[in-house]
Amino acid sequence: MELRKYKKEDLAAICGWIKDEKSLYQWSADRIGQFPLADNDLNEYYAPMMKSKRFVPLSAVDDKGNLVGHLFIRYPYETDDSTVRFGFVIVKPALRELGNGKRMLQLAIDYAKNVLCASKITLGVFTNNDSARYCYESVGFRPIGKAETYKMPIGEWECIEMEMKL
Repeated sequence: MELRKYKKEDLAAICGWIKDEKSLYQWSADRIGQFPLADNDLNEYYAPMMKSKRFVPLSAVDDKGNLVGHLFIRYPYETDDSTVRFGFVIVKPALRELGNGKRMLQLAIDYAKNVLCASKITLGVFTNNDSARYCYESVGFRPIGKAETYKMPIGEWECIEMEMKL
């Protein structure tokens, strides 16, 4: 597996991995639209952030170049380049629970450390997404602070903030 820059053509596959409303909101936290996603929702959401140079969408591909996962890395603070945040972490459903999420995260951690020179990575995960939380913990993320409640279109969910110091 390797990470490469996200391509607009990745959109169809990524959106195809989201099979229901709950999955959409666990993945995007109600940031990019309603289920099912429209053809260009993700690209439209990314477009203004990509202009900022403080946003790096990445896709994971296997040895044959097949898309297997996706995430983005962004700088959450305008004047701080030492902290980055992971978001929209997703792995192709048929490849989940096989170590692919962990491998993709390890590659993204290496990228954050060695390319972006970050010293800390943060992310949020909903408490109703145990498999994602376990995956994050398996690569070294730890919960910090108290869970925060978010109002989603399908209910109120608690989100755990996690971090990793590099």
